[in-house]
Amino acid sequence: MTEPPLSFRIVNWIGIIDQLASTEANRVLKPLGLGMAQFILLNHFSWRPDEARTVTMIARALQQSQPGVTKNVQKLVAKGWLEERSNGADGRSKLLALTAAGKARHRGAVTALAPGLERAFAGWSDRDRRTLYALLDRLKQWFDADRDPPP
Repeated sequence: MTEPPLSFRIVNWIGIIDQLASTEANRVLKPLGLGMAQFILLNHFSWRPDEARTVTMIARALQQSQPGVTKNVQKLVAKGWLEERSNGADGRSKLLALTAAGKARHRGAVTALAPGLERAFAGWSDRDRRTLYALLDRLKQWFDADRDPPP
């Protein structure tokens, strides 16, 4: 059997790392009352914490179905980590924003995840870490720019 192309192997490895890291993250986040899908939403909001979004905007950004996003958004609203308010531009949808409690929960989750991630990079130089980050960022930006246009 011939070896798959290197580009496939790289993305496949990223997928395997994602699966392993997600399983560990779910274990660490569970005591915080937070599943990985909900953490991903809090993380999405944390990059621009003062920006409100609709479920449609979130679903598009995360490339997930609206029903799945809605389910997780409802859980975060019930916990007080996101707040809903009317959308003046569209009465059929609500705007969602990160609350102070949501910011604190996100910070707590990152703090809880940090030791395991630091163990993963033990022995790596700062230069190696920064190089890997820069290369992964370049790949992420390409995939982000190459999304299918909306229907």
